Formats: sequence, structure tokens, C-alpha cells
Amino acid sequence: MSDHPLAGIGVLVTRPAHQSSELKNAIETAGGRAILFPVIDIAPRAAADVDTDVRALPNPDIIIFVSANAVRYGLERINSDKARIAAIGPATTQALETAGVSVNIQPEGGFDSEHLLATPALTHVAGKTILIVRGSSGRELLAETLRERGASVHYLPVYDRHTRAPATGELEKLEKTWRNGQIDAVMIMSVASLHALLEILPAYCGGQLQKIRLVAPGTRVIQTALERISGLTGILSPGPGALDMTGALIASLQPDADTDHG
Repeated sequence: MSDHPLAGIGVLVTRPAHQSSELKNAIETAGGRAILFPVIDIAPRAAADVDTDVRALPNPDIIIFVSANAVRYGLERINSDKARIAAIGPATTQALETAGVSVNIQPEGGFDSEHLLATPALTHVAGKTILIVRGSSGRELLAETLRERGASVHYLPVYDRHTRAPATGELEKLEKTWRNGQIDAVMIMSVASLHALLEILPAYCGGQLQKIRLVAPGTRVIQTALERISGLTGILSPGPGALDMTGALIASLQPDADTDHG
């Protein structure tokens, strides 16, 4: 394989601006061109509001962080000394460990609610108090399943997530880039990001999605994309890390690659 397997390949990176550098570097190291186009803005909730919420919560037996952003904006606001700490995936685990917090519960071979719920520590939780640190909205599967298992579950929202409003001229520049044939793939990290992208994209660009590769780290994202975009080529990454995502794209470009089509 070439030292620059993404030479000539343009990749639309949709991660929030503060989380895109690692993916951008991986794409460019492989010879590709990273086109940064964040589709979601992440903003911390006011610290005073979070502190008020924390004071109203019971002391948890288990604290679940659902993302690196949950760690970034929530860890300092809560007392986690006596609770067991759960992380939904490797990026969240890394964020916690970087902050000096040991992770007691994490999924094996996965990075979503389903895999976390399959861990032995979260299988038998009757009578436990569980705190889920997350954004102001998200999937309900984790809380619903834990409640069905007998746990008392509470949310602590520590950030808000909004569809980003592109700057003046940004959409015109993106469409020009697309019309010039300089976008060959798009990387999407979540269903929420997919919905935001489809909401923002100019009509021409949206119509071109079926002609490029969409790389995502979860089957839910791929399945949702295939439902929304007829003829899409979906590439399932083995993980959400920059090397996982970039490697999945590189593998899909090989002559014998197997990809999902709508």
C-alpha cells in the first residue's frame, strides 16, 4: 500500500471544531485533504445551573459519562470519589484517565449504549442509584434499560448541542468545492451529526451524497444514512478514533473492498 493511500481524496470532516484536529491530522498524514465543516456546536451549560442540579441529586453509586464532552464539562462539577465510574467508549475513557480518574466500567469491543449495557457491572443494578452525565438531549436507551433493571437513574446535562449555523459564504464555498469534484468522502460520528449535516447542506451537495463514501463508527449511523440517502456507500469504522476512521476509508478504497450500499 502507498505511503499516502488517501492522495487525491477530499474528506469532509463534520466533527465540532474543538474535536477535529486529530482526524484532520490522520487524513493529511495519509495524503488526503481534510475539509473542516463542523455541523454541531457544543456549548457548556452555565456552571451555576449545573451546580444547582447537582445539589438536588442523590449521591450516586455509579456515574456514567456518555462522551468526552460530558467529561470535559461535567467532571469538575460533581463529586465522583465514592462512585464507580463508567465510560461509554475509548475516547471517554481516555478523557477520564487524562483527568486522573480511574474507569471501573467500560464496554469490551464496543462504544455505544448497547455495549455498555452488556457489561456485568450494569446487568445487576437493582437498588443502585445511577447518574448519567450527558448533553441536554440524547438517546434514552441507557436510562430506560437501567430503570427496567431496577436502578434509580438521574440525568445531569452539562452541555447543549445545536446544529451549527454556517458563516456567511461558507455554504457557497463548500458547494464550489463539491462541484469541483474535491469531496470524495464524509465522516460522521453520530446520528445527531448526520441529521445536522442533512439540515445544513445546500441542495446540490445533499444530492451528491449518494456518489461518495460516508464513514461512521456505528451501525446506527450507517443504517440511518442508508434510510435517508438512496444509493449511499456506507463505510463502517471499527471505532471512533481518528486512525480507525481513516483506516476504514483507506480499506474501502482497495479493489476488493466490501461496502454497504442503500
